[in-house]
Amino acid sequence: MGRTKDYDKALEALQIELVDTQHWAIEQGLKVVVVFEGRDTAGKDGAIKRIVEYASPRQTRIVALPKPTERESTQWYFQRYVSHLPAAGELVLFNRSWYNRAGVEPVMGFCTPQQHEQFLDDVPRFERSLTGSGIILIKLWLDISKEEQAKRLEERMEDPLKKFKVSSLDAEAQIRWDAYSAARNRMLAESHHRDAPWTIIATDDKKTARLNILRHILRRLGRPGAKISHVDPRVVFDASRSKGKLNP
Repeated sequence: MGRTKDYDKALEALQIELVDTQHWAIEQGLKVVVVFEGRDTAGKDGAIKRIVEYASPRQTRIVALPKPTERESTQWYFQRYVSHLPAAGELVLFNRSWYNRAGVEPVMGFCTPQQHEQFLDDVPRFERSLTGSGIILIKLWLDISKEEQAKRLEERMEDPLKKFKVSSLDAEAQIRWDAYSAARNRMLAESHHRDAPWTIIATDDKKTARLNILRHILRRLGRPGAKISHVDPRVVFDASRSKGKLNP
């Protein structure tokens, strides 16, 4: 009970800071994109829920795109994501993003090897064009252990309130664990750059991860006078320092 109370108190304090920071960001006309990537069950939905719970509904959007239509599949790959980018004062959270082409698609055979290679070549330039236009781009990879993922997948199947989280691809998450690891490692190696770095979040402890995600976003936005404690370096770390810390 004590730990839950501590978590609730810390979460409320961070959400208050987030409200104040978003108010400031709207006044400043900031354009903010937060990309949430990670394995199934790593906690993307839960973290996003805590971010938007008290956020401005008019200036906040969650983007979770379905599989592309037949028409969209013939477009420039990034085209359908561009229309969801923020205007001044807006916060956009991508619950999975253009990085589908670096993970799910090549592992599951939903794109060709050539399309995968083209994406890895194009994405740094695409992201530099975003940040060059004034967008603050925060990229988060939520990491989870194989054992914890298996546990959460089982819980998901048994919980009637999580029916919409159940996917036909859930079983593949464990079966293709090593393939997803290899895809993740290459993605981080080739798309972690100064203009749009990756930040890794260890999520085996969901609540600790959520608090640290909020701290990281608030620190990146940098509202003057904000009172935010440092992130836990055991939970949050730059992709360039991820060697030996990521789950294999």
